[in-house]
Amino acid sequence: MRVIDSSGWIEFLMDGPGADAYAPHVTAPDVLTPTIVVYEVYRIIRREASEEDALTALAYLQTTTVVGLGMGLAMDAAEASLEHGLAMADAIVYATARQYGAELLTSDADLAGLPGVTYIPKRPDLA
Repeated sequence: MRVIDSSGWIEFLMDGPGADAYAPHVTAPDVLTPTIVVYEVYRIIRREASEEDALTALAYLQTTTVVGLGMGLAMDAAEASLEHGLAMADAIVYATARQYGAELLTSDADLAGLPGVTYIPKRPDLA
């Protein structure tokens, strides 16, 4: 199982410099998507491109298993935030991956180096 952070989805969906690094992961059958990622991806693509592009992105995300934020996951995210100094969205994404025993793929430097996280720089040639 794997969780792809908003940064990874944005790279892939908007054909950013790291898109090729995410391509084999976004098509895997075992991708989990926290609802906070749905929010962030829609907001960013809507702002940077168009509503049509944002809705197309959401259709892509719906092919994954979308994970809602329940009480237990919210508490785990709060603990992750306190332990690792993460912002709310990052903590929710990280806690979701931990709760499901999933690998977290991200281009977010705030998550780099945490256990279970695979960091993919936006410019893979800088890795």
